[in-house]
Amino acid sequence: MAAPETLGGNQTTQMKEPKVQNGKLRTGEDYLQNLRDGRCVYVNGERVKDVTTHPAFSRGARSLANLYDIAAAPENRERMTFTSPTSGNPVLRAYQIPKTHEDLRAKRLASEMWSEATFGLMGRSPDHVSNFFVGYAAVPSVFAAGGQEYADNVVKFYEHLRENHLYTTYAIVPPQIDRSKPAHQQSDPTLYAGVVKERDDGIVIKGAQQLATAGVYSDYIYVSSIHPMQPGDENYAIGVAIPANAPGVKLYPRRPFGALATSSFDYPLSSRFDESDCFVVLDNVFVPWEHVFIYRNLQVARDQWWKTPAHLYGNLQAQARYITKLRFMMGLAKRMNEMTGNDANPAVQIQMGELASLVSIIEHALLSQEVAATTDENGVLWPSRTALYSVMALQSELNARMVEIIRELSGAGMITLPSSVEDFRNPETAEDVQRYYASASSDAKERVALMRMAWDFIGSEFGNRHQQYEKFYGGASFLVKQNVHRHFDYDRSKKMVESALALPAFSNVPSKFL
Repeated sequence: MAAPETLGGNQTTQMKEPKVQNGKLRTGEDYLQNLRDGRCVYVNGERVKDVTTHPAFSRGARSLANLYDIAAAPENRERMTFTSPTSGNPVLRAYQIPKTHEDLRAKRLASEMWSEATFGLMGRSPDHVSNFFVGYAAVPSVFAAGGQEYADNVVKFYEHLRENHLYTTYAIVPPQIDRSKPAHQQSDPTLYAGVVKERDDGIVIKGAQQLATAGVYSDYIYVSSIHPMQPGDENYAIGVAIPANAPGVKLYPRRPFGALATSSFDYPLSSRFDESDCFVVLDNVFVPWEHVFIYRNLQVARDQWWKTPAHLYGNLQAQARYITKLRFMMGLAKRMNEMTGNDANPAVQIQMGELASLVSIIEHALLSQEVAATTDENGVLWPSRTALYSVMALQSELNARMVEIIRELSGAGMITLPSSVEDFRNPETAEDVQRYYASASSDAKERVALMRMAWDFIGSEFGNRHQQYEKFYGGASFLVKQNVHRHFDYDRSKKMVESALALPAFSNVPSKFL
């Protein structure tokens, strides 16, 4: 792609910005009302008129609305909010820039409260990408390397998100079209999201980007790239915030599991907690300068992830969400064992012990990110890189092992269930179902409900999407391991080796023993 065309004049297409809260905490109903904004979402070949009522998305939208109600509840005020340093209003804890270990702990506890409301199954809740903007605002000098105006923009936008409790997701990975070539050498220079025009009042973006998880539910989409770029890719080296309903933005969710959930009994998780990963098409989308934070700058596009605490804050939230999900998994496993009478079986206890060990390692790695956090020259606290990246590097392997243990513990239990809840209602089948699907400690409906939930967690399309999500959540594992390599304290280890090599030679020992 050549340098973007420059056009003068104000040719802005008016965007519909999310409704400002005017100092009040956002409620679930406020959030749902903002979703009715004409955003362009396509599913099953049709445009969705209203994501809050469409069967593919309505229950997921209400699960997210519930998070805002939790945060707005007076009894949760201390845990879920802090006092804005500019307005003095209560704002979401997710937007706090941590200066102390207690601040970081408070942010983690707030994320855990939200995660528990979705059992850790909605990874892109409103406290994820918000934490990236916290990291950006904490070290705006990284963005000032491209021009002071971009640093000012990112701080102002962070404050806008914070004061209005807004929900942002991101699309930061280019499409999988031809990964053997950089962005500017693709068959069409507008396949990847990049700048095609520069105007007096902003820029125009064309192309596609993925993977905007929860894009259908968000107020804004942050479009940038976490993939390495090279000279020639300048038009794609951007960081911009775009309202989800901006003209030219088209969202293509993958197959929505909510639409396939025939009942909440048979699909208790996928019916409520599908966050809908989205492919984003940007068809000449205008972005005003105030929403541009990185512009045609390869170095800043890279440094936003590694020279600010953004990636650490976002993934601290992700790990808090993940350990919540693992606690839920442990509860499922324990209930299954108790229901089948296997809980006291030594072989089962050994498997549960292994499972508990893996979960505990991940949980303590999360806590280590707080305990070993360090303060930078600006008084901002950064979570421990080695603690975070170590657990992320092994997450794909550990998660697969844990899921495999659950499968072994369940035996045939998850695949010998009646076809649906209707089998309990039909007089011709109800007697058999009630008689043969019961367990020693529960009736048939209670047992089937638990096993349906276990299947939805592991074996359904929803469950398998989660396995794929956890496998590649942190990116390719070799990249995360390189992060651990970069930040591990090798000097301390080498000094011990040098000390050992410098020990004086033994005296009074026969040479045959040396």
